[in-house]
Amino acid sequence: MSLDVSVVLPAYNESGNLRPLIEEIATALDGRAYEVLVVDDGSTDDTRARLLAMKADFPALRVLAHRANAGQSRAVRTGILAATGDIIATLDSDGQNDPADLPGMLDQLTRSDAPDNLSMVGGRRVKRKDTAAKRMASRVGNGVRKRLLHDEADDTGCGIKVFRREAFLRLPYFDHIHRYLPALMLREGYACEYRDVNHRERGEGESKYTNLGRLKVSINDLRGVRWLLSRARNPGGWDEI
Repeated sequence: MSLDVSVVLPAYNESGNLRPLIEEIATALDGRAYEVLVVDDGSTDDTRARLLAMKADFPALRVLAHRANAGQSRAVRTGILAATGDIIATLDSDGQNDPADLPGMLDQLTRSDAPDNLSMVGGRRVKRKDTAAKRMASRVGNGVRKRLLHDEADDTGCGIKVFRREAFLRLPYFDHIHRYLPALMLREGYACEYRDVNHRERGEGESKYTNLGRLKVSINDLRGVRWLLSRARNPGGWDEI
């Protein structure tokens, strides 16, 4: 059976958040053909055991397990490689993204009058439920990235996105790629759109990121992505003749 969407959830020590999140996904996508792929990125809590116990209750659930912790971007990529749907939806596993936003984003991506090259609809968080320090750091980071990469994206850190699997697989992979999808999609000649989405308090557990940690990796990442953009040459498509 052809799937409408494959939902990919990267998870690292999110034991208490996954069941309610998967229940919400099932409600949001009721009536659609979907699968949910949770990628356990080497969790040290009982995330894996809880996921395996959930499979009996959620037939659409698939559990993938990294043999060692490799980070969010690698977990997302693992899920996409294993997915069987042509359209991918990603959400963070901490419960801050709202699955109720998925139907609208999917409809926007697949609408009949969408541009032929539309390949991604990214979430844009409104009324963020984060600390003031996180909101300020995100505002500064998004502003710098947008100015340097000209990707027209206001909120690339938002975990809820829907995009075409084929388009993602054409992108150069590197760690933290999930924060640069708009720039890389544009580099390959794809179009991106954005949609306001809900944002919620984190469920159980603690954030895996700090402002200082993000700053350290962002400097190198921005340099690398700018280099990739500078080396791009796009033929505007191709024809067999």
